[in-house]
Amino acid sequence: MITFTGMLLLLSMASCENSAKSTQAQEPHASSLASTPSVGEEPTAAAPQPAASQPAQTIPDFAFYILRSGIRFTKQDLAKKGNIVFILFDPTCSHCQHEANHIGQHYDEVKDANFYFVSMNDPALMSTFLETHAKPLVGKANVELLYDRNADFINKFHIPSQYPAVYVYGNNGQLKDHWDGERDIDKVVASIRN
Repeated sequence: MITFTGMLLLLSMASCENSAKSTQAQEPHASSLASTPSVGEEPTAAAPQPAASQPAQTIPDFAFYILRSGIRFTKQDLAKKGNIVFILFDPTCSHCQHEANHIGQHYDEVKDANFYFVSMNDPALMSTFLETHAKPLVGKANVELLYDRNADFINKFHIPSQYPAVYVYGNNGQLKDHWDGERDIDKVVASIRN
């Protein structure tokens, strides 16, 4: 598990200012964020990594919390039809805001997918994210805003190199595509519809 201090370092390093990377391109991370020592710790040669450097190929078990109600949300609660799209985001990241806005503007083209916006940030910051940046997504039955209070995403799915980090899974739970950072909306739509 990642310590609180380690998580803070990780979040500060997951900049949204870098160019997008996709699993389709199979680009390795420039550096392993998981092996970054916590403040006051000495670096070790073979530090255990809490998560794989590549995204989970199948949806792992997890526990997030529905932002509006606080109700626990697990793998069993995922939609059974359509692609499953996890978007790990920081509500203050301009790239995250733009990507959410673009998805909202193109909602009719991706309305058969299920969107799970996941964040480890303060729920107060998350609460107005969709209303402010992706108003067309507000109130849609296939869009959920989830709070990851236990850092399950970075411990079980993947540690992204930047925000937003998008993971498209089929309804069979198999990874179809992934990218870190903002991506051209035409490519986003194509990946989600695939």
